[in-house]
Amino acid sequence: MTEVSISFPGIGIDWFTIDKIAFSIGPLSVRWYGIILTLGIVAGVLYAMFRSKEEGIPREHVLDYAIWVVLLAIIGARLYYVLTTLKTDTGEWRYDGFLDVIAIWEGGIAIYGAIIGGALGVILVSKFKKYDKTKLLKICDMVAPGVMLGQIIGRWGNFVNGEAHGVETSESFFLRMGLMGAADTEYVNKPTYYHPTFLYESLWNLIGFVLINLLYRKKKYDGQVLLMYLAWYGFGRMLIEGLRTDSLYIGVFRISQVVGFLCFIICTTLLVYLHIRGKQKEKDGAEYAPVYENLHGTVLQRRSNTEEEQASESAEAQEATAPEEDPFDRQAKEKE
Repeated sequence: MTEVSISFPGIGIDWFTIDKIAFSIGPLSVRWYGIILTLGIVAGVLYAMFRSKEEGIPREHVLDYAIWVVLLAIIGARLYYVLTTLKTDTGEWRYDGFLDVIAIWEGGIAIYGAIIGGALGVILVSKFKKYDKTKLLKICDMVAPGVMLGQIIGRWGNFVNGEAHGVETSESFFLRMGLMGAADTEYVNKPTYYHPTFLYESLWNLIGFVLINLLYRKKKYDGQVLLMYLAWYGFGRMLIEGLRTDSLYIGVFRISQVVGFLCFIICTTLLVYLHIRGKQKEKDGAEYAPVYENLHGTVLQRRSNTEEEQASESAEAQEATAPEEDPFDRQAKEKE
């Protein structure tokens, strides 16, 4: 059974049925979930390319990063899920062999694993390109909001699958999501209403994405945007995860809730510390650049360097195209 019926009565959306499979080519079935995740990845890469100019990163380098970051993010997302679901509720091993471990087409990925794998990809490509720490943090700032954009879109893949929802809620709750499926599915053949946690997370990330972009050009140091993203997402995920019914656990703790809490506390502490440190430097008459150079100064310097290079190239071009002086005219001028 690949169909599920969904409704959002509180906002006027009546029951409609979605087939999880978008289309099939022979024995190969392409699911909406995969299409939506792919759109999220493409949007994230395009965003990074948009920001690459002001961070001084060549666009072709962004594509180099995209290949490896996406690949390692997928591997990380699957590996994280597998390592946290090694055994079933009855204590039996869930995965019988390597094929079961890599069977990503059967579902089972985790966003924190994708972030860890993607971060490893950024570090490895930066090492290969011999980028220093300054460039590495610029790239992290450039990529972080793109990841958030990918999450905003990607969560709607959970929607078409009728998954990643929260606990049951009453029929009077404004944002209730109704699910109904056949008797042999996880949804009984009657409407049941849940918290649409996929929607909560998508909206939370949308607000964060807008705020971060409004503040992007005002950032004081490289790495600030990355810290803002991790703090914002961590706080939201910590709260939303508490409503979900499909959380991954270690003992009695929801893993994503603990990770979200740590991201929020650590990154917020760093943001506050670096802000206070920067303000103190301003008070002492020093430039506010607690980690590396001020972005605005970097952009102006880069523009200045570019203008100088263009002026130099123009002068060289004029010299190259100028007509050569006749030797007889030169001798006549020397006699005079």
